[in-house]
Amino acid sequence: MLLNFVILVSLFFVPTSCEVDGFIYNGFKSSNISLDGIANITSNGLLLLTDSKTQDQGHAFYPNPIHFKNSPNGNAFSFSTTFVFAITSDYPPLDGHGLVFVIAPQRGIQKALANHYLGLFNSSNNGDKSNHVVGVEFDTIYSADFGDMNDNHVGIDINGLRSVANHTAGYFDDTGLFNNFTLISGKAMQVWVDYDGRTKLINVTVAPLHMEKPVSPLLALKYDLSPILNQIMYVGFSSSTGSVPTHHYILGWSFKANGKAQELSQLPSLPRVGRKGTSRFVTIGLPVISLVSIVVATLVVVYYVRRKKYEEVLEDWEREYRPQRFSYKDLYTATKGFREKELLGAGGFGKVYKGVMPVTKLEIAVKKISHESRQGMKEFVSEIVSIGRIQHRNVVPLLGYCRRKGELLLVYEFMSNGSLDKYLYDQPRLTLDWNQRFRVIRGVASGLFFLHEECDHVVIHRDIKASNVLLDGELNGRLGDFGLARLYGHGTDPQSTRVVGTLGYLAPEHTRTGRATPSSDVFSFGAFLLEVACGRRPIEPRQAGDDLILVDWVFSCWNRGNILEAVDPNLGNDFVPGQVELVLSLGLFCSHSEPSFRPTMRQNVLFLDGVVALPELSALGVSSAGLTFDHRGGFDDFIKSYPASSVNAHSPASSVAESLLSDPR
Repeated sequence: MLLNFVILVSLFFVPTSCEVDGFIYNGFKSSNISLDGIANITSNGLLLLTDSKTQDQGHAFYPNPIHFKNSPNGNAFSFSTTFVFAITSDYPPLDGHGLVFVIAPQRGIQKALANHYLGLFNSSNNGDKSNHVVGVEFDTIYSADFGDMNDNHVGIDINGLRSVANHTAGYFDDTGLFNNFTLISGKAMQVWVDYDGRTKLINVTVAPLHMEKPVSPLLALKYDLSPILNQIMYVGFSSSTGSVPTHHYILGWSFKANGKAQELSQLPSLPRVGRKGTSRFVTIGLPVISLVSIVVATLVVVYYVRRKKYEEVLEDWEREYRPQRFSYKDLYTATKGFREKELLGAGGFGKVYKGVMPVTKLEIAVKKISHESRQGMKEFVSEIVSIGRIQHRNVVPLLGYCRRKGELLLVYEFMSNGSLDKYLYDQPRLTLDWNQRFRVIRGVASGLFFLHEECDHVVIHRDIKASNVLLDGELNGRLGDFGLARLYGHGTDPQSTRVVGTLGYLAPEHTRTGRATPSSDVFSFGAFLLEVACGRRPIEPRQAGDDLILVDWVFSCWNRGNILEAVDPNLGNDFVPGQVELVLSLGLFCSHSEPSFRPTMRQNVLFLDGVVALPELSALGVSSAGLTFDHRGGFDDFIKSYPASSVNAHSPASSVAESLLSDPR
């Protein structure tokens, strides 16, 4: 009699000593177990984590801690557990969210949410490495937020509900054939969870009750739990329901640290599965279903409204450009909805907004360009992405693009001091001195030379002007706005025949043929040189009704023998006359009506650096009619024949420069 009493105690009563490393519950009637939430014990000894009346969560934990390590930094012990569970719903296929076997640092799970969080985590701590939680979930609701594979799967969770490993619920028979089953079938199922502390292997096996444990586990994951598990942990179950409350039962449970869990027997019976009658369906089922329908319909409407708000144009060919493609939602957030307060400027091709990327906090400038036509968009985006790979200290980085409806959005790195034109016109608050202007000119020349000759492809900017030159924090000049740029291979002809650019900067051959070339960029650079040195736009209206053409006016100053008369009056006398005369003269050279008479950007850099002396305009045979030079074979032929005494003899690079100039590429 005494022996039977001892056996009965070992089966149904759990010791309270902290040193216990194993236990068994063959049913939970009169058992010592820690419950919270809506969890309770039924009259026949079933552990009911949640019921079909309440939308909430329930927890059940073995009341005493279990030793999982010998020391805080030691290796985790092997452990084994087996339990039998069942999930039933009054209104299948609608159901709750499932249950989790849990190993946690404490019994009470604070601030956990129900629904798809399974009563285990919340939105702020899900996935947090400080959780020190291991779980095996039996999930019956698909949650895209957690990367669920379907609405009927088993997963191993480490510190969060995005499973480290998962598989559709089922088992492998002796032949290796997979047999799936439905977790919410209302049928009892047995689970075995085994961890080998030596091999660091976690095995999860599931099978219908009364079936032998399958040889092959459903999940096998090699994962060292030593950093996750503390020296002392608690073991238990967590479950939750959503809009359709559901019964989550545990029929029996056995656990053993450093050993094999005992087999379960004499388990209580599940209640009969089925509906409770028409009145219960009408009073509870229909309202629940109606509520679910309303909520789902509302969520669908909100989803499509938000989707429409951030809708982008994405075609298959763009997938290869994914690293350079920004989401419209991120750009919308960065620019605070493209509000006017963030507007940096506007022009004929669109508006530019300042933004700060949500996660990286990178400051950007976003240009919105209208594109009604889809023709050539693939080639255009390809060129944009190629330009985005260009890295040069005098070129504003083009970070990427986005397409949405009738707009193309170009994303640049933000330049804190804005565009150069605001320092030249309209009574600027800060006037750049000559040294600052010359440094900007030299930087733009260097950037253009890089684009024309040092890139893998020739890059034609097509819109060089002060408003497209941006200044960084140190007032260095950087070429920006590549929305009009075109690429083509070295030694090939550009194919574009559309005239784009800004009046006053367009080369005459560009307006005739529509073809942009490095030489047409040089013409624009010449207008830019005059613009910066004179503080005037290339074309300015006058009261007399006739426009002032800057290049003609500078040429007339030179023709009268006083080219410095054209200098920006805001500079006063604080400038280097020789440098200013060099810039003005070079501006006239670059503005020649014949492309072959213009210097290349390689030559322009050498002139500006003083490596090669710029010849006198008169030596080129300039006629009194204006910028029409005698045709004597082109600018390069003139450079070859120009007397060596004109070259800066003090420059050690003069001989190298001559050879470079003789090969303009």
